[in-house]
Amino acid sequence: MNSDLMNGLGTNNSIRTMQFPGIVRSKLPNVGTTIFTVMSGLAREHGAINLSQGFPDFSIPDRLGELVAEKMRKGHNQYSPMPGLPALREAISLKVQELYSATYDPQDEVTVTAGATQAIFTAIMALVQEGDEVVVFEPAYDCYVPAIELAGGKAIFVQMEPTGVLIDWEYVKRVINQRTRMIIINTPNNPTGRIMSAQDMVRLQKLTERTDIIILSDEVYEHILFDGYEHQSVSRYPKLAERSVVVSSFGKTYHCTGWKVGHVLAPKELMREFRKTHQFNVFSVNTPVQHALAEFLSERQHYLGLGTFYQSKRDLFLKLIKDSRFKVRPSEGTYFQLLDYSAITDEKDTDYANRLTKEAGVASIPLSVFYHRPTPMTQLRFCFAKEDETLERAAEILNKL
Repeated sequence: MNSDLMNGLGTNNSIRTMQFPGIVRSKLPNVGTTIFTVMSGLAREHGAINLSQGFPDFSIPDRLGELVAEKMRKGHNQYSPMPGLPALREAISLKVQELYSATYDPQDEVTVTAGATQAIFTAIMALVQEGDEVVVFEPAYDCYVPAIELAGGKAIFVQMEPTGVLIDWEYVKRVINQRTRMIIINTPNNPTGRIMSAQDMVRLQKLTERTDIIILSDEVYEHILFDGYEHQSVSRYPKLAERSVVVSSFGKTYHCTGWKVGHVLAPKELMREFRKTHQFNVFSVNTPVQHALAEFLSERQHYLGLGTFYQSKRDLFLKLIKDSRFKVRPSEGTYFQLLDYSAITDEKDTDYANRLTKEAGVASIPLSVFYHRPTPMTQLRFCFAKEDETLERAAEILNKL
């Protein structure tokens, strides 16, 4: 309520929520402000170079910006259809067919969303019910578990290895049971920069055969892979695709994270349930941007060349810090790099990330926050989706540690 309005109320009409201690009943009692907000705020407060939150500090493609302005001027400023602009859904379907040899009906199996986080939240709320179990691989992006809890489900955690074999599929097999409703995967993975292989997908397909388990596949970095690796979308595997909801992000692909536009692929039966929730979650998505993206998707070089573009950023960053005391396993995908600081200090990663921001002037994300319980870590996540000058300034600081 507006504070001026509060001040105008008489004593007898004053609203004091603390008089009613039961009025606030949190559905997420153990959830605070997301680490990305915290570290970006800390970076602003101390004038630090922000390599914490995952957003580029360079511009979107000029052509895309021109298209959005053009579509606005042409009057495309009212609600779009709830599932998304038909022309955009058709362009997405064509792209997926060309890249992954997968066929999705643009009418019933493609939905445009207000970013990937909304898509993930909507999928979980639509498909997970009270008492269902959802397998989550850790370290995990922080939006998965709160959505599971809000849906009344229970997260079952399986730890990945930041180095070595990524997933112990025999262990996954042991945790699956009749209550398992969903498995969430994320490849390329944020925060580790690791990718799932074709062998991983085959194992996942075999594990879920003859079950009712749904796969929620977070593939927002699908175009950002390095060193000749090829993205293994679940869409490539027909028996996985028939049980999967695939989430993608235009923001990650076109350097426009603030536009919050993504899309979802799913077989008709799953998409029907997704849309039931989507229509009451956001209803529809930014109309002029959809018109622009529908046209821009035909310019394939912008996403086909993305891996090469970001590999040059990764390689530059690693070259710049080669004389530092950080230990490095090069990222396989995403625009994040984990750096091991164990040769520098024995501090907790949360403490060191804070001190690095406040005293040295470089903001990062501590890896331990991507786990559901305190987990000793000596790694920080750095975002290299930055101008070369930004990376050079950050590296100069990191080399002195």
